Order: sequence, then structure tokens, then C-alpha cells
Amino acid sequence: PEIPLADVCFTASTGRSHFEHRLALVANSSEAAQEQLRGANYLSGTAPHERPKLAFLFTGQGSQYVGMGRQLYETEPLFREVLDRSDAILRPLDVPLVDLLYGEDAGAGALNQTIHTQPALFALEYALAKLWQSWGVTPDAVMGHSVGEYVAACVAGVFGLEDGLKLIAARGRLMQTLCEPGDMLALPITEAEALELIAPFARKDNPRLSIAAINGPESVVVSGKPEAMEKLSATLAEKGIKVKPLSVSHAFHSAMMEPMLAEFEKVASSITFAKPEILLCSNVTGEMAMEEITTPAYWVRHVRQPVRFATGIQTLHNKGIGAFLEVGPKPALLGMAGQCLPGDAEAIFIPTLREGQDDWRQILGSLGQWYVHGGTVDWAAFDKAPDDRPPRRKVPLPTYPFQRQRYWI
Repeated sequence: PEIPLADVCFTASTGRSHFEHRLALVANSSEAAQEQLRGANYLSGTAPHERPKLAFLFTGQGSQYVGMGRQLYETEPLFREVLDRSDAILRPLDVPLVDLLYGEDAGAGALNQTIHTQPALFALEYALAKLWQSWGVTPDAVMGHSVGEYVAACVAGVFGLEDGLKLIAARGRLMQTLCEPGDMLALPITEAEALELIAPFARKDNPRLSIAAINGPESVVVSGKPEAMEKLSATLAEKGIKVKPLSVSHAFHSAMMEPMLAEFEKVASSITFAKPEILLCSNVTGEMAMEEITTPAYWVRHVRQPVRFATGIQTLHNKGIGAFLEVGPKPALLGMAGQCLPGDAEAIFIPTLREGQDDWRQILGSLGQWYVHGGTVDWAAFDKAPDDRPPRRKVPLPTYPFQRQRYWI
């Protein structure tokens, strides 16, 4: 009988030396693997002598979609266990997580309400991070984008899962119930140019527009009141600057968030904080987080202040990070991260999931991408079979194919 491909892979990954020249492909049968090999449809690379330093990047709002991670939820026990645990914590807080993501009546309308979006993204990304870590893929540093920083902080040990979900659920609820709707615009200009453009709308006594995020050298998001945004849009059109309205319900990271800050601080004051156990890059400063991240005041500032993503990526680069793994439902940060690095910088950009793609094919392809570039994987843990399936077994394989040429010394 034919040897199962899974057993061949298990034997090769756990029982053979791992050399510098590496190849990875995703296949569900020996025939499919042969076809890909013949067609050169695979990833290959040369591993450096040392494993690249890795940062987990956690995606923010706007990346969510109904059914995100469904295939993993249905087939991956650890992922499902973590998501179910989050569901049990969130239901008493009026967030029916699993129903919002995978229920028969699940729809974008409910998921896109920020009261649901924020805890749903947190729970999904935390489960994905735990899955990566279970395979031995562990970050040297973590950073999120806005909502994503809450997951980064939880993974780094700043607060536990229950406290993290309680905090992010309160953030979404208070924004939806206490803050008026607003608009956000993405602009292809520098921070200095953006500050100059919004100056007429940013008086201290009545700040109608604010900078919400600096995502790259020439990538800024402006946030604020709809009528002020209309005037700004007209000014930008006159100057020939193309803008991209963001599909959001509220003007995040702007003065329009101020009505919820006092209540949010009360919730944050009930959370148990600890110092990060992993390097954690702050959105507020763009630098590595210090003790301030363990205070309620920091998380209040985080709601109101702009996301300094571009500075954060530069900080990670300066710390020697050479690989960026985006932990989220689709890659929204990797392209921006690439724009923030020096022109001569070589980096590896790895997504976790993509909307419209098979979850397993995507995440396994990304695992292969990490491996061929020198990443370490706990293959024994990766191949550990669920309780309801037979374990992987070692099978006889051909030995290393020496060239068998004779040399006289």
C-alpha cells in the first residue's frame, strides 16, 4: 500500500537534518505534491545561519469579514478551544462571538458594528497567535494597529485573556453608545502636510479633525466630523490629492472619542496589569513600551492619540527584526510595513489568512514561507494528531542522495 504523504512529511521533518537549502509546498496527496514539484510550484529559499528575528503584527478594524477563520474553527482543536473560551467570556458582555462569525444568520451588518468588531477581531487574532505559538513559531516582539495592540499586549502578558476581552468589549461598547458617528480619510501625504491641511479644523477649543494614524512616510489617516471632512475633501480635490474614505462607523483616534474616555478609564482601572514579557512596540509613542503600558492612563491615551505605526516599524527594524508575521483575518499591515523600511532593507512578510482563500492552504503556505527563510518550527508539535485521529508514524524513506563521486586527497 502507498505510504501516506502525511507520514512521509512527518518522518522527513522530525527524523532528518534540516539543511540551509529548503523547499516547501502545500499538497493533500503524493500525486499533488509530484505535480507541484514538476511544475516548480513551490517555495524555496536559503536559511541563514541564525533564525530571523520575528515580530507578530496584529491587524486593526476594517479587516473583519463574516466567516473569518471558519475552516480552522471547524477542523483545528486548539483554535476552536481558544475561540470557544473567548465566546464564553464575551456572551455575558452581550457579544455572541461564535454566532457573529459563523452563525446561520451571521451578516456583515452586525459584525461591522464597532461594539462587535473590536472583541471579534481580538478573539480571532488571539486564537491565531496561540496556534502559531503551538507550532513553535514564537515572536521576538509584538505590535498591533489600534485594536490590534490589545491582542499584542495580551500575548505579551500585559493582561490575561479575560481582562483583555473585558477591556476591548468595553471600548467597543462605549464608542458605539457614547460617541457620535464620524468619518475617516486615508491620504497619500506626509504627516507634516496633513497637519498643515487640517490646521483650520483643529483648533484646541473645537478640534473637528485629527490625525488618526501615520501608516507610512506618505500615508496618513485623518479622522473627525463629517461636515469638516467634506470641506477637507473639497480642498484636497482642488489640490489634485486622491483620497480614500474608510468604511468605518466612527472617527477613531480623534476628539470625537472624548465622550467615552472617563467611563473607559473606570473599566481600565479594574484590570490587572503586568510588565510585558515580550518586547512590545507602542502605537502611542512608536517606541518599545515601558511601564506606562501597565497603567489605565496609557490605554485612555491610546484611544485618543494617533497610531504611530510607521515609527513603530522603524523601531522594530532597529531592534533587528527581519520577519513580520501578520496575525489577522487578512494582510492589511504588511504592505504598509514594507513602505516604512529603508530602501536597502531585506525583510520577510508573512500573512496568516486571506479573505476568499482556503484557511489551511494559506496558513500552511505561510508556515512554509517562514521555514524556507530560516524560521524554526516545532514539527513534532505541528504533526501531533487530534485525539480522534491516528498518530503520525515514522516510515522508511530514502537516505540523503549523495552524488557518489570519488575524490583523491
